[in-house]
Amino acid sequence: MVEWNQILLDEKYSPEQPDELIVDFFDLLRKVKERRVIDLGCGAGRHVVYMAEHGFETHGLDISGTGLKLTKERLRERNLEAHLVKCDMESLPYINSCFNTIISLNTIYHQKLKGIQETIKEIHRVLKQKGQVLTNFHSKRSSKYGKGARIEENTFAQRNGLEKGILHHFVDEKELEWLFKNFRIVNKKLIEQKSNGYLRSLWIIVAEKSQNT
Repeated sequence: MVEWNQILLDEKYSPEQPDELIVDFFDLLRKVKERRVIDLGCGAGRHVVYMAEHGFETHGLDISGTGLKLTKERLRERNLEAHLVKCDMESLPYINSCFNTIISLNTIYHQKLKGIQETIKEIHRVLKQKGQVLTNFHSKRSSKYGKGARIEENTFAQRNGLEKGILHHFVDEKELEWLFKNFRIVNKKLIEQKSNGYLRSLWIIVAEKSQNT
């Protein structure tokens, strides 16, 4: 948590513009009547602000007090409101089946596998039937895979830089589908970008809480 409080003070980790994935996703969600949404791992709040601006009842969750403070300041500057909660993503402070939408970008994979499983279990619990989650995971094709201190299989801690000590778990398509076995996968795709010989490779997934799980 100390690391994230420090990291989120860096402009690189606290941009203001929303990710294009969120913009595209919410173009579809505007047709949905239920307008309650969680941003799980909201960081400095760029997506909380975006969703609040578009009329959603927005809940921003993060373990970092710094991130929540920055989010609150950004909301205040724009005269917007959102519900901000400091919590661990393995234990969400909501009753069962109370949200239609959860987004969580660049967040869930910063754990060991057991923590990832618990987080996905919690997402499933608080989603309504047919509710959807949009999230992403580092692919094993990424140049970061295998770099740093090995914590467990496919999980590594960065050795230096601003993310020193931060865990990164990497998946392939088979593991991604296994992690979301209690969901119906609506869409999944691999997005890759190469720069100066470095490959950034991310799995993007939209999954729906299935009626029969």
